[in-house]
Amino acid sequence: MLAAQVIGVGSYAPDRRVDNAELSRTIETSDAWIRERTGIGERRIAAPGEVASDLATAAAKRALEVAGLKPNDIDMIVVATVTGDRPLPATAAIVQRKLGVTNRCGAFDLAAACAGFVYGLGLGNALIGQGQCRHVLVIGVEVLSRFVDWQDRTTCVLFGDGAGAVVLGPGAEEQPPGISGVHLHCQGSMSHLLTIPAGGSERPASEASLAEREHYVRMEGQDVFRVAVKELASACLSAIDAQQLKAAEVDWVVAHQANERILEAVAQRSGIPFERFFRNIARYGNTSSASIPLALDEAYQHGSLEPGSKLVLCALGAGIAWGSCVVRWHLPKPTPRSAAGP
Repeated sequence: MLAAQVIGVGSYAPDRRVDNAELSRTIETSDAWIRERTGIGERRIAAPGEVASDLATAAAKRALEVAGLKPNDIDMIVVATVTGDRPLPATAAIVQRKLGVTNRCGAFDLAAACAGFVYGLGLGNALIGQGQCRHVLVIGVEVLSRFVDWQDRTTCVLFGDGAGAVVLGPGAEEQPPGISGVHLHCQGSMSHLLTIPAGGSERPASEASLAEREHYVRMEGQDVFRVAVKELASACLSAIDAQQLKAAEVDWVVAHQANERILEAVAQRSGIPFERFFRNIARYGNTSSASIPLALDEAYQHGSLEPGSKLVLCALGAGIAWGSCVVRWHLPKPTPRSAAGP
């Protein structure tokens, strides 16, 4: 089976920054309270009229530029999101149009919440490996600011908006596989721990659901925290064990940026030093499926990723869904032309 690798990466975050001090003027909280519990200092918020496909398209254009490809070189577009533009069509179809892709390539959305990007990466790797596609565009994007209750300090302080994208292409035979050790899991019996109760076929949006604020994110925070620590650590070890790697050989862990305390606990359980966990949660908060590719692009633009670097990617979110994989980085350092980050 042909192995895929990352040949392009890009990201986009809205201009508006909302720091903890601003939140403390509208809800009962403080900068110290938020930072101590989450590690978050600020988050980006989409502008009025700015939608998921806008963020996704901007990130995709940057990834295509790094890859040196044109939109019509893409054979499949996978958009991981739970906050797409509309119930239908797929946000991926709208991204295809906004990119100017005219080759009628496949395009669809994938809903695995915060684990969505890892799921998409595994799927893109399989499509290339089976010879069905040569170039796959995988995007993680969320506009969660429109789905959180800004009166609930336990959730609204956590989430932000953003997008990240990678272009996958076939790796050279003489190189180690770019993406390997993919593990994808879900425990549906815990699906109640993190949910948006209303808005689907079970409970369509109505005056009653709006009055009960059921169309916003609800989370059993302590339970999610415990599950995340356990399963993310296990997923990291499963990915590196599958590739016969040791914790000491991992250069970077690029994990879902949900909570800095979770990352600290995962580092302790996995035996991978916390210093090797790339972290940008302080600046962006939890951007769900966008967090890993956004962090990947920031690490790349800052020169932290050397060709040959071994990365572990892991994420957990609603479902409860989680996954992990090993990425061997083959991209050279960025040129000044592609150095504009989010």
